[in-house]
Amino acid sequence: MAHREIQYKNKPLTIHKAVSDPSFNEKTILVTSTWDYMGLWFKRNHKEKALFYWQQAQHFYHATTELPKNSSPLTAYYCMLNAAKAFLLAKNITFSDRHGVSGRQRAGQTYLSNEIVKFKGGGILAELCRHLDESANNEEHSLQHLLYNMPFIHRAYDLSYDSAPELFIPIKNPEIVRSRTTNEAWFSAELDKKYSNMNTVNRLSNNYERDEGITDRCVIRSTRRFQWVPSQKAQSLLRYQQYHKTLRKDLFYIHSPQRLWYIKRSNGVEGFIERSTITLIFAAMHRLSELARYSPERLAKHFEGRYNWLLSEFISIAPLQFIDELSCELTGYEFMPPGRVS
Repeated sequence: MAHREIQYKNKPLTIHKAVSDPSFNEKTILVTSTWDYMGLWFKRNHKEKALFYWQQAQHFYHATTELPKNSSPLTAYYCMLNAAKAFLLAKNITFSDRHGVSGRQRAGQTYLSNEIVKFKGGGILAELCRHLDESANNEEHSLQHLLYNMPFIHRAYDLSYDSAPELFIPIKNPEIVRSRTTNEAWFSAELDKKYSNMNTVNRLSNNYERDEGITDRCVIRSTRRFQWVPSQKAQSLLRYQQYHKTLRKDLFYIHSPQRLWYIKRSNGVEGFIERSTITLIFAAMHRLSELARYSPERLAKHFEGRYNWLLSEFISIAPLQFIDELSCELTGYEFMPPGRVS
């Protein structure tokens, strides 16, 4: 199917970091510190109570960077907890003081698969889930599977669990294109060279297929469509925002000075969880914080095993990934470090 790119605000229309309410009208925000920018944002929008929790979250984050890994999950979790409270307050979402998540130890050896996390029906995590159109009905997942579903530690996971199939496939040049003959529009992206084959395409959900009209590269496209009418840009953008929300259930990014996007393979893989990175991080860090508080010897055993690097990478990277995603979700903006073209 012949197509052409859609230009919006003098640049190609593409995917956005924010899920529920992305602002395609705004330029990328170039910031040295997302923490500081968001502090000003709360002040400008007269969200004083939310600002208090945000500042506490920032203090917990700085404490996390100074603590050893056996202790840092505790402050890392409270960083995320207070940032989540700031988010919900700023969104005027009512929530209880309950965290909305609990953990337990399954009988057996000290494996990540035996650390169980429950997504409760009420509390802070439950409200985050509902905001992102996710369920919160006392579902349980192992800590191992929570980590499996996070793209920013996927390489560390693959090396720790070398028999597990890859869940995340890197994509390049994600864009929204439309037909040359109709107003039908869809998502399109190029697979990274290493994954440019039909074996990879067949691992994706039925919502994606190879674009057979392009032969010099392996380009995939969504089988789902929406209407983009050039003479009705405002209405077309509203239609795209709804379409984009559906797309983002499959598309994930890694917080980085570059735009690093990944498509998640289809369900049917053991350990697959259909949740956002935001809620996965919150739940996983909660379980680690429980271990740091109540079972430090058990946490130490996890670090002594083959998953040392995986856990270390998660604890180190997760707070900034969480804060970036939460900030984008709250403001509708995208944030990037300065020194690159937006």
